[in-house]
Amino acid sequence: MRSEKQPEVVVVTGGTAGVGRAIVRKFAMAGARIGIIARDCERLESAKEEVETIGATAVAVSADVSNAQMVENAAAGIEDALGPIDIWINNAMVSLFSPFKQMTAEEFRRVTEVTYLGYVHGTMAALSRMIPRDHGTIVQVGSVLAHRSIPLQSAYCGAKHAIRGFTDSIRSELMHDKSNVHITMVQLPAMNTPQFDWVRSNLDRRARPVPPIYQPEVGADAVYWAAHRKRREVYVGASTVQAIVANKVAPHLLDKYLARTNYQDQQTREPEDPHRADNLYQTVPGDYEAHGRFDNRSRSGSTQLWIAKHKYKVGLGLLAAGVSGFVGSIAFKQLKSVRSVEFGVRS
Repeated sequence: MRSEKQPEVVVVTGGTAGVGRAIVRKFAMAGARIGIIARDCERLESAKEEVETIGATAVAVSADVSNAQMVENAAAGIEDALGPIDIWINNAMVSLFSPFKQMTAEEFRRVTEVTYLGYVHGTMAALSRMIPRDHGTIVQVGSVLAHRSIPLQSAYCGAKHAIRGFTDSIRSELMHDKSNVHITMVQLPAMNTPQFDWVRSNLDRRARPVPPIYQPEVGADAVYWAAHRKRREVYVGASTVQAIVANKVAPHLLDKYLARTNYQDQQTREPEDPHRADNLYQTVPGDYEAHGRFDNRSRSGSTQLWIAKHKYKVGLGLLAAGVSGFVGSIAFKQLKSVRSVEFGVRS
């Protein structure tokens, strides 16, 4: 096990843009040594330089997570350069905005290979190193869509559901083996990331996240916290909790609601350019970082996440309020009894 005085070694897949870039920045500010895995070499170099500017150390590796051997080679190279991996964060993804009837089998397969199998390959590479050492944490960056699917993102929703399914299975296996390796999943709400500028889309208008929208730093904060706690699953944003609960209580009504509202909610009023480049198979050149184009509509904090991080304080506060209310109720009854005696009135 690593000494507390030594910097953590952290791997982030898809760490050059969006939530992944924010995660890299968060761990760099904490002094971690970071392995960044992504496809675009220019953005990899940009992310590496940012980490070094902060004062931390980074190794950047170009790899497509849909290729298991490339992920394994990346893990080996990162450990050779930085030392044993303490935390592995699976975050790389691609998506497709489209009615299912307009998708090709090849497009669906590609989303599945990156967004689902990419997590499988990352988890395999991490566990093959962590289990023999009996130390390490894997964080799966998930989504509310791992619990409740929406229209126009069938491939992505299917991948996120699959990630939750195989993660639950692995967790039980680790428990059976009495392993000290921990695996957790962080379920994020809609995030303001560049994916809406480069995602493949068959929609008439430009894609957007369904409000409420959160800044990627909120997701990064949740991932950093989850990586250092033994939580099974972490929910971010009240909208995430509301969707999960609503799906458990009234899934049929939620089906109807999403059918009526989500086609419009996932599109802006701007027309889509059918000829623009997308990142389904190749990276899109450009200076993309953490934020997308929805800064003026995005929240920089999550009350629900704050409550999750301070649940013991919240619990004590509620207990104190309950005790105070109970004592106040008794005092009121006693005062009422005294006044009744004084005035000869039966309470």
